[in-house]
Amino acid sequence: MLTGVHYTYILFILIVLITMALKKDTLMPCILGVFCMALYASKDLVFSIGSIFNSFVVATKELIGIILVISIIVALSKVLEETRATQLMVTPFIKIIKNRTSAFFSVGAVMLILSWFFWPSPATALVGAIFLPIALKAGLPAIGVAMAINLFGHGLGLSTDFVIQGAPTITAAAAGVGVSNIINDGMILYWTMAIVSIGIGYFMLDRDMKKGKIEITDSIEIQDNETYTIKTKISALLVPLGFMADVVCMFIFDLKGGEATALIGGTAVLLLVIITLINYKKKSLEKITTYIQGGFGFGIEIFGPIIPIAAFFYLGQLGTFSEAIGGSFLPEASQGILSDIGIALSNAIPMNKVMVCSIESIIGAITGLDGSGFSGISLAGSLAKVFGEAIKVRASVLAALGQITAIWVGGGTIVPWGLIPAAAICGVSPIELAKRNFIPVMTGIIVTTIVAIFII
Repeated sequence: MLTGVHYTYILFILIVLITMALKKDTLMPCILGVFCMALYASKDLVFSIGSIFNSFVVATKELIGIILVISIIVALSKVLEETRATQLMVTPFIKIIKNRTSAFFSVGAVMLILSWFFWPSPATALVGAIFLPIALKAGLPAIGVAMAINLFGHGLGLSTDFVIQGAPTITAAAAGVGVSNIINDGMILYWTMAIVSIGIGYFMLDRDMKKGKIEITDSIEIQDNETYTIKTKISALLVPLGFMADVVCMFIFDLKGGEATALIGGTAVLLLVIITLINYKKKSLEKITTYIQGGFGFGIEIFGPIIPIAAFFYLGQLGTFSEAIGGSFLPEASQGILSDIGIALSNAIPMNKVMVCSIESIIGAITGLDGSGFSGISLAGSLAKVFGEAIKVRASVLAALGQITAIWVGGGTIVPWGLIPAAAICGVSPIELAKRNFIPVMTGIIVTTIVAIFII
């Protein structure tokens, strides 16, 4: 039976969705949602004000591991960029990029790998700055480079997040399933989305180039005979060896979720220390502090808005609601606000696989309209749990679908205000880039949703 707390939660979910549809930030509705739920439940103003902070603490506990590992990896990327080790790591690609097709997929492949290990945000400037002149020389226009960065990095890389596992960790926590379930059960969906979107994207780009609709920039001469110090060479070698060893360990020792994240994070810290010592010696004590500060500044900047949003959606679960506000305010038979809503929906509305997959996909896309991608995956996971319990299907598949649509839309592929980094580094209009990505990404979402209906 639904109570006033449930209806308050539903009301603010609708407010959040409307706010996203209007392309506005959702922090204020989420914060007010926590406050109003606590106030309605407890009728205590002081308690309700404290519940806002408690909900932030609960959300931070859920996310702290991911915040730390991403901050550390960004710190590592800064020392690699400053010592030119990253540039050395990608120089072999200069020899294999001969035409626009090889340029597009080489840029995409490097962006995908760096996104898995370093996240798309720090990888964008890195890949764009190094590969743009190489791609232009091979005949790929700047808009094509930006598309490759977006589709492979902000689309495929961020939505899968196989290595750092930030996205699946957040989604899994909200859906009440394991991180490995999100990854394994959603594997078909991840690659369906990638193949359809990237394939159509390049086909349309190549077609328009042949028709003369896209201006091809004149070739740029590249100095590919640069010399690197032995310190740079050692740094460039240590990073891939270290992370390759991590991947091997993950398979051998079956490390997943938090254990895999801890291994990656610990390796990144050690690499940061070693590379800083190698390159700066006596100055390494001060330099490593600078890198750590920069990395954590990035982590807080990215996750600062996510914590209040996640705090609101985590309240839909029985355990987090009890910790943040108090379980005594829900009926004794309650299984959590979202589960209760799901049961009520299943009794009131005839739900089936087509309906729940469509709703999950649409809601995920709507939540991506804020240009973040991550702010909506908590809701996607929560809805997946509701629908999974309502019609007895795999919540992990639904959660993966919602994660895909939220991140592909909002992570930086078709929302113009989320495309600015890639557009800026490539010198193209974010509006034009969004138009280029729109048909491929939306087609991919439709096809992926249809596939989800059959495998759920």
